[in-house]
Amino acid sequence: MMVRRRLLSLLRVPLAWGVRAVSASLLERFLGVLVEERVRALPPAEALRFLFRLDQRLYLLQGELAIAYGGGLHTKHRHIGYHDFFVSRVRPGERVLDIGCSIGAVAYDLAKRAGAEVIGIDLNAGDIAVARTQYAHPHVRYLVGDALKDLPGEQFDVVILSNVLEHLPERPAFLRRVKQAVSPARFLIRVPLFERDWRVPLKKELGLDYRLDATHEIEYTLESFAQEMAEAGLTITHQEVRWSELWVEAVPLEKLERKK
Repeated sequence: MMVRRRLLSLLRVPLAWGVRAVSASLLERFLGVLVEERVRALPPAEALRFLFRLDQRLYLLQGELAIAYGGGLHTKHRHIGYHDFFVSRVRPGERVLDIGCSIGAVAYDLAKRAGAEVIGIDLNAGDIAVARTQYAHPHVRYLVGDALKDLPGEQFDVVILSNVLEHLPERPAFLRRVKQAVSPARFLIRVPLFERDWRVPLKKELGLDYRLDATHEIEYTLESFAQEMAEAGLTITHQEVRWSELWVEAVPLEKLERKK
């Protein structure tokens, strides 16, 4: 393995020079032929593993370049419209806690478009630094902190978890702690679905990493998500399946019981 890595390292510069010397269209055709010849020589299972591993590398590069193309913000923010889901379900003047706010794009929209008072918290100090400069707003405050233990000791109307839950262990216990700490009236949640494409269970069957992100603890089925919400003491009051994701509003069971 070490010898192979050294060989690849030595070849990287001449390979890069050669790749840059030919046209993109010629390179595409050459790579297409190369990949096809390789997979035709393999048994189906091995050919699929080869293609899926290649696809994963390309997927990661596509995400990286989508951020660069978007000027630092992944283009999915404007393509799939999930900001609208959060904004439409927050009322003016409500206090919102955006857990795992990243660079603050959603928190900013909640303040600007929904008229909310927002606190965004994220473990990544670099992301918070970007948020404070690029997504600053008079009604948004950004904090560096671990939401597993550093939640603000304040009460909020709404808790936002946008592509956050799937990264966490012991999610029902975490949600119960959030309920106890900030007593929200409702949660707005966005998570990825396992059932997004036929290739996902096939990758799993072949023993490959099927996740969209290597840091995901889970990617949900409708049933597994409903089970975790029930274990957390949350009732799903609205649910949409969009862009292979679940967009959900959930209310603490105790809040619903008080209204009866």
